[in-house]
Amino acid sequence: MDIGIRQRLDQASERFEELAQLLAEPDVIANQPQFQSLSREYADLDPVIGLWQRYQECESAYRDAHEMLDEDDRSLRELARDEMATAEQRQNELETELQRLLLPRDPNDERNIFLEVRAGTGGQEAGIFAGDLLRMYCRFSERQGWQVEILSAQENDAGGYREVIARIIGRGAYSRLKFESGTHRVQRVPATESQGRIHTSACTVAILPEVAEIDAIDINPNDLRIDTYRSSGAGGQHVNTTDSAIRITHLPSGIVVECQDERSQHKNKARALSLLSSRLLESERASQRSQQAADRKVQVGSGDRSERIRTYNYPQGRVTDHRIGLTLYELDAVLGGALESVIDPLTEAHQEELLAEMSQS
Repeated sequence: MDIGIRQRLDQASERFEELAQLLAEPDVIANQPQFQSLSREYADLDPVIGLWQRYQECESAYRDAHEMLDEDDRSLRELARDEMATAEQRQNELETELQRLLLPRDPNDERNIFLEVRAGTGGQEAGIFAGDLLRMYCRFSERQGWQVEILSAQENDAGGYREVIARIIGRGAYSRLKFESGTHRVQRVPATESQGRIHTSACTVAILPEVAEIDAIDINPNDLRIDTYRSSGAGGQHVNTTDSAIRITHLPSGIVVECQDERSQHKNKARALSLLSSRLLESERASQRSQQAADRKVQVGSGDRSERIRTYNYPQGRVTDHRIGLTLYELDAVLGGALESVIDPLTEAHQEELLAEMSQS
């Protein structure tokens, strides 16, 4: 094991013991915010320390078996070699697990998200595809037990969307969907195509972590223009009879957000301000990351057909993620919400990149 990783694990062990002592102190227990913070840190370290202890046990077993190589009994020497091989294999497995647990955590991973889907090139077919993507994410969210709220939607004449924005509420939503940002391309024969020709259309997807109060952007009320209007619901119980929908324009940046999900103007305003805060914070983070080549893959792009992170090919029943060269012939399953087959390889590839960076540092 690399000496740097070993040192980090030793430091983690010392911190783990320190936390155990702190959590037993009456003053800490009485201070609930501090107690909860230290408890979370302790819980995060617990699996790391458990693996580290098992790794050290394997090291000890390897050393004990190695000493048996000096025995006169041939059968004991063979047993020692078998035990050394077993211990070495297990050490390698544990080391890989430990390295992954030591990777720096994204502070946004556990947060709710705002999902934004916009039709790009392709006319009405792009709008229909935007609806397909929205359903895909909604079904995936249902599989995770998450809640989805549609904040605003601009429908097109073909039953799709020019733009739709949703809030997805669930622990770990950002960690699972953060690699979905970018241009998604579809290749299929539209229902309106009489010649049977395959068309290519595109949509952009943006995944924004919901801003927590502790890091929310300070927004000057004088920088906002707030308009109210009547929600354009699909009918029935969703039609508003009052001007409860909210549109907020942030004048310095030109960012516009809308929310028409709730009948309460107050709730719509709160949701819209939360979305605005997330967009402003993401804009600030993006400008800080703009010089880093590794972050190009998470940029949404213009929505042009040539810019894409993933292609959904209907004639071949194929889904291809171009960032990692992944091709699956599971189109129906993926669009039906079984996104794990795409998300898991993306997460693993990202972890491999972080591990490579960690080993070079």
